[in-house]
Amino acid sequence: MNSRFQSLVAGAVLAAIVGWVLHIGKEIFVPIVLGAFLVYVIAGLTRLLRRLPLLGRVLPLRLHSALSVVVIAFGLVAVAHLILANKDSVLALAPQYQESLLAAIQKTAVFFRIEAEPTWTTLRRDLMGQVNIQSLVGSMVASVSSIAVTFVVVILYATFLLMEKRSFDAKIAAISSDPRSIARIRQITSDINARIGTYLALKTFIGILIGATSWVAMAFAGLEFAAFWAVLIALLNYVPYIGSFLGVLFPVTMAIVQFANPGDVLGVLLPLTVLQFLIGNFLDPWIMGNSLNLSPFAILASLAVWSALWGIPGAFLAVPITAMMAIVFSEFPGTRPIAVLLSRDGRL
Repeated sequence: MNSRFQSLVAGAVLAAIVGWVLHIGKEIFVPIVLGAFLVYVIAGLTRLLRRLPLLGRVLPLRLHSALSVVVIAFGLVAVAHLILANKDSVLALAPQYQESLLAAIQKTAVFFRIEAEPTWTTLRRDLMGQVNIQSLVGSMVASVSSIAVTFVVVILYATFLLMEKRSFDAKIAAISSDPRSIARIRQITSDINARIGTYLALKTFIGILIGATSWVAMAFAGLEFAAFWAVLIALLNYVPYIGSFLGVLFPVTMAIVQFANPGDVLGVLLPLTVLQFLIGNFLDPWIMGNSLNLSPFAILASLAVWSALWGIPGAFLAVPITAMMAIVFSEFPGTRPIAVLLSRDGRL
């Protein structure tokens, strides 16, 4: 049997085994990877603080990381406060939203010439026949509890990784006695750090920009909870392709519930669509450039694969993980063709 074919079969079997392990062990692997990427964000913010004219010179080097952690923690607390602060407003406006939603459903029924005009009684009866409410509420409570536990675990992993960061260079030096092997490992690590750090920094900047401009557009249109939707749009910016679509879908759905006038809904839909189009098709490629050297098809395929393996966290982590894989694959003759296929233009 051809040795190349044997290697191909062995590689496919190994990939299937690794994918299976990653899927069944996602409860373990996802917090670890999220913790590692949180360290990347902290390291990127630390480098940014060092470049500031006054603050970078006055503060000692050790305080830069501590200040970065404080800034990120403040941002997370602000987002949590925003969600909790809007809870009472949502409950107070729930009856109004209920009436608006029913009116929208009835208009849709009239448009499609449905004979029986829907009411909440008929909708509730039909919904009860299809959905187990008790099971749905139980799964939602379990999901919220799982997110809270995962968040705490991610913080713990990131904390210990930050503590070990200072000894990482010494560990690399102790891996092998061959200076060439050590130099190669350092080069791969440096390349990964540079590309992923640049990607996360630029994506964060673009996310803040699109979140801020979207907030202005939604606040001008009078959309309720514009700040919350702006934060959600900024977070969805990390998910390629699908994130832009969801960043328009969620606020527009809220506009349909809030406004009875189709013109007001268009007042939310049009500016958000224009912003996503301009930033996603012009500003994003111009700023990002070729920072990760990944083909659009590889990004889309990685999004599908990692979403299937890890769900929503996989969608956020798909691009950085694929970029890491491409860098590592490019260093070995057997996997270099895969790295070439993953790259944008075939040059590594």
